Amino acid sequence: MKKSMKKGLAILLLLLTGTLLFAEGQSESKDMSLNESAAQAKYVFLFIGDGMAMPQISAAEAYLSAKEGNAANQKLLNFSTFPAQGMTTTYAYDRFITGSAAAATAMATGQKTAIGVISMDPGKTESYKTLAEMAKEDGKKVGIISSVDLDHATPAAFYAHQPSRNNYYQIGVEAVSSDVDYFGGGRFRLGKTPEGEKNIHELMAEAGWTIAEDRDSINAIQAGTEKVYCSNHGFADDALPYDIDREADDVSLAEFTQKGIELLDNEDGFFMMVESGKIDWACHANDGASSIMDTLAFAESIETAIQFYNEHPEETLIVVTGDHETGGLTLGFAGTGYETDFANISSQTKSYEYFDKFVLTHYLEAGSSDLEGLMADIEKYFGLTELNDYEAELLEKAYIRTVAGDEAVSNATEDKLLYGGYTPLTMQLTHIQNNRSGMAWTSYKHTAVPVATFAVGAGEEMFHGYYDNTDIFTKIKAAMGM
Repeated sequence: MKKSMKKGLAILLLLLTGTLLFAEGQSESKDMSLNESAAQAKYVFLFIGDGMAMPQISAAEAYLSAKEGNAANQKLLNFSTFPAQGMTTTYAYDRFITGSAAAATAMATGQKTAIGVISMDPGKTESYKTLAEMAKEDGKKVGIISSVDLDHATPAAFYAHQPSRNNYYQIGVEAVSSDVDYFGGGRFRLGKTPEGEKNIHELMAEAGWTIAEDRDSINAIQAGTEKVYCSNHGFADDALPYDIDREADDVSLAEFTQKGIELLDNEDGFFMMVESGKIDWACHANDGASSIMDTLAFAESIETAIQFYNEHPEETLIVVTGDHETGGLTLGFAGTGYETDFANISSQTKSYEYFDKFVLTHYLEAGSSDLEGLMADIEKYFGLTELNDYEAELLEKAYIRTVAGDEAVSNATEDKLLYGGYTPLTMQLTHIQNNRSGMAWTSYKHTAVPVATFAVGAGEEMFHGYYDNTDIFTKIKAAMGM
């Protein structure tokens, strides 16, 4: 019996030793894989679609296909054809469903943190060094671009360190003294300036930043100009307008990206983070058409990087990912069964935000109270004609709730589920429009489904597989040889 036990222990020891050697070999193999890719990527683009997971990507592709008459096919977006593709988990340090601050911190620093924290540890005492800061120390130029406010959580995580994403003024002050070479897109929130303090634009001017806020002045900035801050915004406060609302004078995300390439291109290379932040905002509001159009605008900005990559294929890495999914978007609606009509998306011509600000608000302020008087505008902006009885009933209920305000709330839980805190009539309009197209939503918030990650260029082979958002930092850092 003792002999049998000794034999069993010997076998167990061999198995354990083999397991440990295998694990060590796997770890060494992973390290070798990362090291083999090191020092290849001189030019790095990290594109982050805020709120963008496979549903948002697939919806945009289905729309493009339907426009060409291929309802049962999908026309792929440019980044969907990248050779390296993976799935990425997004959970935060303290919550399964992440937020933009925690997710961006994970990608910028390789560390998990608590919800709402910007590139600091969960205890809010230690600052984490970011990819942008490392790239600058490595001699590269750095660009931060976003379609939303530049002090918003995602862009901020690459240059600021704050215990709260809501410290907008402090984030802006960090931007002024940062080593970022180019800021482009939305504005810093001047309205968050504390009483008696200089606003961020004034501080930037004093620190020698070149500031441009319209197309002509942005175009006039020449390559070689140091410390550039370009912003453009319309009625959308400090963010770029939704692409569905964009006018001829509005500078697009793709144009801000192209300007970044012009300003950052140099022999030592650059790191550029580009965020499409309003995909997220559209999905929070369950506005499928606006989400799709901003996803397409995101792909246009990625196209500028692809053109640069084609000129420098051995030295450029492009990574495209999302920070989380928003809205619980699903391609398929119970009311239409298996049928979809994504071409119907084209019948919506403006965003929920535009309709709220320039149509519904003026209509109500004029003292109008009849939903029938709004139907011409509803048809014009949402393409909704020939409502069936069920749709008409939903709109009437939402309109009564809108006109009466909080007095019309008979069930707070139901109201929250139906309208998510947005204008009830406008939300019902987007829902009917989406449902007719074959889309539905489960939430007005973020969800925890994994996001897709795509890569092409130097070090692309590291981006296959299933990994965490902190690994995006690790892989890019290795590809840059840092």
